[in-house]
Amino acid sequence: MEIKGRIISGMGKGTYFMSQDIYVKQFQEKLHFKPFVGTLNIKLDENSMNTIIKIPNEKFGLIYGKDKFGDVKFIKAVLNHGVGGALVFPAKTKYTEDVLEFISNENLRKSLKLNDGDLVSVNIDE
Repeated sequence: MEIKGRIISGMGKGTYFMSQDIYVKQFQEKLHFKPFVGTLNIKLDENSMNTIIKIPNEKFGLIYGKDKFGDVKFIKAVLNHGVGGALVFPAKTKYTEDVLEFISNENLRKSLKLNDGDLVSVNIDE
């Protein structure tokens, strides 16, 4: 399944959360990579939002939070047909449901030369 959206700037909180040991260790264990400290934020179009909502719950993995750090659902995904990573869905978020956060082991804005407004695709195995 493919979804599309446009890159947007985030709130800067992904850097903080993606640097916490409680998350880093579990992502390494479950996704087999150390995530870059930050997320790539993607604003979905309406069709893609409907697609995300239809993903069965059993397709998601779970990173367990502790104390003030909430749980994070995730699903493996590929950005722009070439960069492996995952979409993450924090239990505690300030984003609306039409904004996704993608993680990988690299700074995607730099490595793919992405800017706000650029169109990207995310593929998820069905």
